[in-house]
Amino acid sequence: MTNSALRLVARDGEALRRDHSGDALTITGLSASYGTRPAVFSFDLAVPKGSMAAIVGPNGAGKSTLLKAALGIMPRLSGTVSVLGLPLEEARDRVAYVPQRASVDWDFPARVIDVVLMGLYRELGLLGRLKPEHRARAVECLARVGMADFATRQIGQLSGGQQQRVFLARALAQGAGLYLLDEPFAGVDAATERAIIAVLKDLRAAGRTVICVHHDLATVTDYFDRIVLMNVHKIADGPVETVFTPENLQAAYGGLLATAQIEGLAHPAG
Repeated sequence: MTNSALRLVARDGEALRRDHSGDALTITGLSASYGTRPAVFSFDLAVPKGSMAAIVGPNGAGKSTLLKAALGIMPRLSGTVSVLGLPLEEARDRVAYVPQRASVDWDFPARVIDVVLMGLYRELGLLGRLKPEHRARAVECLARVGMADFATRQIGQLSGGQQQRVFLARALAQGAGLYLLDEPFAGVDAATERAIIAVLKDLRAAGRTVICVHHDLATVTDYFDRIVLMNVHKIADGPVETVFTPENLQAAYGGLLATAQIEGLAHPAG
């Protein structure tokens, strides 16, 4: 574990010890729709603390909608959500969310350091005064994602991969127990992907829980220890070694993946 990860454990260890639940995220009976079209239907999910989980399914399966509805970013038709054993409403400060990069207005005039400091708004309050230790924490988070040298740049001047790293740094600044990321590797370069996965694995090593909407089936077994397969409703969830099977992939993707491709993903050579 890195020194930064150890400091993160020490800073938030007391809050984590107060929670006695075995699950970081529990979703019960969640349904959501776009107009008359169901996007997520009667979804149940329990993700244990300390997991690194991928939410996987075809385009239009409701993966991003599941996260947004769970967080209350979009309305639910039904369902309840708890975080670290508490109702979501009582535990919002324990959740950090990284949206899809394409959903962000990158023309908004803000410096990189200011974007990261936004992760501290619950701690500071509306009228809170920034202290040197807050700025130091933001710089530390930027350093963890390899972006400390860009602190004074305008966010809109960065590449897509750099912007994604900055939003991850903002999430790190929250010191959350649960991290929800919507396709964090989409459209980024290989170096950024390696940097992001290294940080996420550090979080897991520090006892945090990471849940990612993920689109690259080829990296599931390398990156994650749990998987949630869905297509509007839940197909299966659990440890990668037992759930990432040809049968479950076929149920989730149907004819969108060739049989040989499914077999190769679930049983990679070597």
